[in-house]
Amino acid sequence: MRIALVSDCYLPRLGGIELQVHDLAVQLIRAGHEVTVFTITDGPAPAGQVPVVRLPAFGGLPLRAAVDRLRSSLPAFDVVHCHSSLVSPLAWQAARLAHRPFLTLHSLPSASTPWPLARIDRYVGDAQWTAVSEAVADVLRNLLPGRAIGVLHNGVDPAMWRQFRRTDHTLTIVSTMRLVRRKRPLATLRILEQIRAAVPSAVQLRAVVIGDGPQTAAAARAVRRRGLDGWVDLPGRLTRFEIQQLYASADVYLAPAELESFGVAALEARCAGLAVVAMASGGVGEFVRPGIEGKLVHSDSEMAATAAALLSDRAKLSRIQSFNRQTDPAMTWKNVLAQHLAAYSTRVAEVRQPPSASRR
Repeated sequence: MRIALVSDCYLPRLGGIELQVHDLAVQLIRAGHEVTVFTITDGPAPAGQVPVVRLPAFGGLPLRAAVDRLRSSLPAFDVVHCHSSLVSPLAWQAARLAHRPFLTLHSLPSASTPWPLARIDRYVGDAQWTAVSEAVADVLRNLLPGRAIGVLHNGVDPAMWRQFRRTDHTLTIVSTMRLVRRKRPLATLRILEQIRAAVPSAVQLRAVVIGDGPQTAAAARAVRRRGLDGWVDLPGRLTRFEIQQLYASADVYLAPAELESFGVAALEARCAGLAVVAMASGGVGEFVRPGIEGKLVHSDSEMAATAAALLSDRAKLSRIQSFNRQTDPAMTWKNVLAQHLAAYSTRVAEVRQPPSASRR
């Protein structure tokens, strides 16, 4: 199949959507399909085999030339798969122009924040809405009653994250996130402070919060102000290889975001053998079962107490870590690719049927 993946954000910018769209493209190409990524993210093309069309934009909005390029290019593809966050004008424009595309939502809308999904749905027309998790799909089903909402999960390669385990190390807590308010980096530091207070002082702890973003400076100030600089590190953005090496000598992963649509970083940590402590409100619960892969909690104080209890109970922590290292999650790329290709094939068969009515 010829497949177009459309995403406003893409490499070299780093984030969940960017990496997942790239990894999906790589997996599809390895499976023998012809893939092109369309994006308005500027920058040098990443090394590798993924063709990328970088379209002109201003202020995050695709220019007329970008729309014209989509209009002329997309009809040549068998499948158009658009990847959307809460604001994704390029993906929405492509979905509107393409014939029966997929439109996958990668973000979890807040119940307290109005989001004009019905208006977006009318704009994109006959797009097939999907979500990266059941948590996101449930929101879409509530906001778009009568719409069939599928799930196309994000994927992971467990073997990539199972590095040689270094057992002789200080008990280490990690969290990987973009340092933006939605991911709650400042709350993470408060949670770490509570964990340190709950774990006996004789037990050495180390914490690493990986990532950068608009709240980088505020996080650095908070580390100094709270007296965490003796054991909490903020190394900034790390490569995948560097994160894999860090996880090989880490123990507990914190996922404090309350609106985590899926939790790719948590899934990678789980594959590396870390016990995951995550908020129950997002999509992490699809691959973290309480007491098996980690723990799900409902508040910051519960996260701190749960993580502290795990760090204080080496036997329980070791059981969870061993299970995670030895057991693949359901969201391996083998399974996720099969899931995508099955959906694509069904859509292609539907598109090739004689239309019952002309499209707008």
